[in-house]
Amino acid sequence: MEPTVVNQSERNCENCHAEGVRKSHHSEKMKGNLIARLNRIEGQIRGVKGLIEKDTYCDDVLNQIAAIQSALNGVGKLLLEGHMKSCVVERIQAGEHEVIDELLITVNKLLK
Repeated sequence: MEPTVVNQSERNCENCHAEGVRKSHHSEKMKGNLIARLNRIEGQIRGVKGLIEKDTYCDDVLNQIAAIQSALNGVGKLLLEGHMKSCVVERIQAGEHEVIDELLITVNKLLK
């Protein structure tokens, strides 16, 4: 009997459903990138709060809010891409086709 070879992504995907808890399996580099982006967004939000406290002209505040929304969309796109290339593909290969409906619901939420 030949030994079963399990590639790294399959090992990782097994971990994402371990004990009934769904988890992602991002690389440390990806996690670092996402956290850095979110830290910048957090700073931008604090900046907008400061602008409002200083009675900054509304148009300037709205432009900053638009920048924050764009940055959040960027984080969402990165997560979506990683999710589709790993979890979604792996679950479809495992016969879990309901992941497509789950993905469509998530994409609809992101597009609102």
